[in-house]
Formats: sequence, structure tokens, C-alpha cells
Amino acid sequence: MLVPLAAATADRCGAKAATLATLLRHDLPVPDGVVVPFGTGDEFVDELARWLEGVGDPAVAVRSSAANEDTPLASAAGQHDSFLGVQGIAAVVDAVRACRASVRSARATAYRQGAEVPPMAVIVQRHLDADASGVMFTGPDGDAVIEASWGLGPSTVEGRITPDRYEITTGSVTRTIADKPTALHRDSSRLVTRAVPAGRRRTPTLSDETAVHLADLGQQIANLLGAPQDIEWALTADHLWFLQTRPITAELPPSGNPRSATLTGTPGSHGTATGPARIVRGPSDFPTVRPGDILICPLTDPAWTPLLSIAAGVVTETGGILSHAAIIARERGIPAVLAVPNATTQIPNGTTTTIHGTTGAIHLHPVS
Repeated sequence: MLVPLAAATADRCGAKAATLATLLRHDLPVPDGVVVPFGTGDEFVDELARWLEGVGDPAVAVRSSAANEDTPLASAAGQHDSFLGVQGIAAVVDAVRACRASVRSARATAYRQGAEVPPMAVIVQRHLDADASGVMFTGPDGDAVIEASWGLGPSTVEGRITPDRYEITTGSVTRTIADKPTALHRDSSRLVTRAVPAGRRRTPTLSDETAVHLADLGQQIANLLGAPQDIEWALTADHLWFLQTRPITAELPPSGNPRSATLTGTPGSHGTATGPARIVRGPSDFPTVRPGDILICPLTDPAWTPLLSIAAGVVTETGGILSHAAIIARERGIPAVLAVPNATTQIPNGTTTTIHGTTGAIHLHPVS
């Protein structure tokens, strides 16, 4: 019933699991595991218990592999639930069930925009207690853009902090080192957010040598799979691991030049939009959002996807260009400007606002 991860195929286990299987078969570093395939009922429980016991009952990561995610046309980035650091058969079974159920969540339903509910497989892999982790977009000729933060990956992919950015071109590295105040770690079977010591907040997460090595491995993966890739990775004790890789569904905006702007941030998604600013600090503010609003947020985690279906654009106080929210904004074709400090206090609610997602410029229009 369970499928070894290295034997996963797209027709039984979804593209995410099948792609990881391809990497494993080519000796690329992927944490080993098993897959609960499409159409499986609760009969997986006993077999999963035996597998966990056989490998020493480690902490595991439980990740979705739905039929509609990680495809060239749709990433489904962050639209289904993942669980890290899960330990013990009862907790792992609960996580598998919750992961499968998340295919019907509000955000996954909004992302599909009326498409049918897809079959859902679930990946169960060894959990990695990462020292650093992040996302990489591969480009032509070995070029790559890498975003990295301390600790586990949700800090970067969910936009919880503004990550370090490394741009690799023909072996040279351009670094933009961010202030990284917090990191996500595993404490026994719980995930905890801890303050990063002051002396480490602006320390580079990767050496230039490691960044170039990561880009080289990313190019190997892109060549193997035949297309530029969006890759989630982790670093443990100087060893690089790959957790997910999928085709890039929408290109990054080019570096822009924000002239005479009221505020500026990181260009996250192409285009220009004008509309009333709508301050959204959390789910309690969701009902205030109207079609055509410019969302002004501390961050946008994947649960906010339904808002990106009606908003004209989005501005965040934290986050990187490879975060799930930025990817979804690019897929939706709405501009995004990221990492604008104190945007929720500097932009008054209701103010007519123009954002330029290609340059990172934000203009506030005076009341006439």
C-alpha cells in the first residue's frame, strides 16, 4: 500500500512525490521516506506504523502531493497543509489525515478557481533540523536566485521574515543580507519561534562557496528535469538537502529603479495597480477587503490566498520574492511590493495608492 519515495510515480503519488523520486534515483540528496498514494483509506495506518518502527520512529515531515500541484501551469504553493517535526504513530496518522483534508480548505478551494477537487497523496519523510533553509529559482547558464534564513523553511516560504538573497551569475555572487530577527526550530515534537541572537541577525546564512555549490546542484536538477526549477532546500551540518522542486510557473520581475516614490520595497510581482489601501493585519480583517483594494499587510501566509483572488495588488512589511505569497501573486498577475518596513502604519487605510511591482515603488495620492 505505501510506496517507497524513490519508487513514487505521478499517476499514483502526484508530481511532487514523483519528482523527488527522480532526484533520489539520480543520487541527489533528498530525505528518504514513503508515500500514502491516491485513493488510500485508513488501511495505511498499520503499514505506516511498521515503517516508522523499522526506521527508529524518527521525527518526520508530512507533506502534500496533490494531483494539481507542482505542475508547469500551477504551483499550488503553500495551498495544502504541511507538518514538520511530527513524532509518534498517532501524531503522524493525524498529520496525514489533516494533510489530505486540506485539499478542501478555503485557500486550496480559492486557488483552484472552480476546478474539481484533485486526488491527494501524502509524503512522509525524515524531518531535518535545518541550520538554514530557503528557496532557490534556477535560471539559464547556472544562474540562480537563492533566499535563505536561519532554521526551518516556513520562515522564508511563508514570508515570516525578510530573508537573505543571493544572486549567482556565472559563478559570481551578489549578496543582500537581511536583518533576520527570528527563526523557527523544532523543540521535541513542537515547532517554536525563537529570537535570533543580536550578533547573528545580520550574519550571512550561507557562505559564497555554499551558495555557488547550491546553484550548481540546482542547475543539475533543472537539466535533469528539463526546465528551470523552484526548489526548496535545507542545510544541516554543512550538508545540503532538497525538499521539493517544481517548474517555475511565473518569472521574477527584473530589477527596477523606483523614482520619486513615497515608499519603496522589493519588487515581487510584475505590473502596476491603483486602488484604496486596505490594512490587513490578520484574518479578522479579511471581511473588510473589497475587489480592487491594495492589501497592506505585515506578511501574507498561504491562508491569505483567497484575498489575492480579489485584490488589485499587495504590499508586505516582510518576505522575499521566492515566498509562497509572491509566487501566487505572480500566478494571479497582480503586482506585489515586499519588505516595506512599517507599511501598515505608514500607509493610511483607504488612501488611494499606486504600487509598481516591477520597480518596488509605492505612491500615495493626496486627497483632492
